Amino acid sequence: MTPEEFRKFGHQLIDWIADYRTRVAQLPVMARTAPGQIKAQLPARAPEHPEPFENILRDLERIVVPGLSHWQHPSFFGYFPSNALLASVLGDYASTGLGVLGISWQTSPALTEVEEVVTDWVRQMTGLSGAWSGVIQDTASTSTLLALICARERSTNYGLGRGGLQEEAQPLVVYTSASSNSSVDKDALLAGFGRDNVRVVGHDEEYAMRPDALEESIRRDLAAGLRPCAVVATIGSTATTALDPLEPLARIAHHYGIWLHVDAAMAGSAMILPECRWMWQGIEGADSLIINAHKWLGAAFDCSLYYVRDPQHLVRVMSTNPSYLQSAADQQVKNLRDWGIPLGRRFRALKLWFLIREQGVAGLQARLRRDLANAQWLAGEVRASEGWRILAPVPLQTLCLRYEPPGLEGEALDRHTLAWADGVNRSGDAYLTPAMLDGRWMVRVSIGAAPTEREHVEALWKLVRREAERRPAE
Repeated sequence: MTPEEFRKFGHQLIDWIADYRTRVAQLPVMARTAPGQIKAQLPARAPEHPEPFENILRDLERIVVPGLSHWQHPSFFGYFPSNALLASVLGDYASTGLGVLGISWQTSPALTEVEEVVTDWVRQMTGLSGAWSGVIQDTASTSTLLALICARERSTNYGLGRGGLQEEAQPLVVYTSASSNSSVDKDALLAGFGRDNVRVVGHDEEYAMRPDALEESIRRDLAAGLRPCAVVATIGSTATTALDPLEPLARIAHHYGIWLHVDAAMAGSAMILPECRWMWQGIEGADSLIINAHKWLGAAFDCSLYYVRDPQHLVRVMSTNPSYLQSAADQQVKNLRDWGIPLGRRFRALKLWFLIREQGVAGLQARLRRDLANAQWLAGEVRASEGWRILAPVPLQTLCLRYEPPGLEGEALDRHTLAWADGVNRSGDAYLTPAMLDGRWMVRVSIGAAPTEREHVEALWKLVRREAERRPAE
């Protein structure tokens, strides 16, 4: 493809994306394709000869779009917000078009320095002190893995330079809660702790980790000759947006010399609102934290911000310095290859830079406040309706709800809940996600897609009531 052909087809693709965003509200929110249906429409072998680019765009519309669940749809209430505001899309497009790599500062100085600036912008926007340094990773899964590796190495006095965990006389223990994201368990296994050394700490009636239960578990492990290593606390858990109490957890972690990592992947965006910062009171006592800018904030996926209080714990573990990457500037700059697992990185900072500049802090704050208000409106409607229950606190934009008709309980209630949730999703008019809570199925409503206004939340409530209340009790 020549630059002129790129110009021609690039204009067509931008127009197509703009049209897609304009008409996405008219598409079924959840994909209706059967397993294997997309694959069956694609050739089994790569084309031997070049194809006209028009054919590729046609198949994008004909084959790909029907196989998508539309996360940018105003009636997408599933999982969590994963907004890709168009300014951020253009930043991502610019990053891909430039095609530069960040391995050392020297390989693309602007890539490193723009990343330093935008991560510090978000630090200031969320009220964090100047003690924190940030870097962009791909996802929260990777960021938590980094935190657990750093915790492991601090606990073993950097045993990776010797025999690693195989030389350690005492097994290391990680503490988390049942509300933590499933990636925490996976990361603990990948970091070498082993499933037997991951403790699930008890929670209170609001699904937040109990400090007394954490300390009891730590003391029990110490008495058994084990070494407590890391606590992973959550601000805005996936299922219920539970808020672990950071202040007492930080005191306990500090007392026992344990690394405290805070997963604020989704809820961290809310900290750009001063009125929400009570939710992570005590954050300055943590060692590391995550904010996924590619969730509620609006940066196109993937853009996970990982902050540490002492970068040397990260750099000492992740550093690599082959001769061919050394330069005279190394003592004056950050080499971001030493701030994560990959040697190289994309220019991810551009999509965040474009987004914050185009929206401004005030614009981002206004959208989040809108979503919080819509969540409280829906919570009020649910609480006022006979047979409906809110099952967990609603500090943010996610509601956990269930319809409980008289005489329906246990597995019969579970079947009813899953049936009406499936009815909502199959209607194509909205998308939400069921989840287990206290051993029973409930339905999560996650409000926060960029185009979602009150009218879409009102329409969802009517649809949910229709699907749930029209089904006869078993």
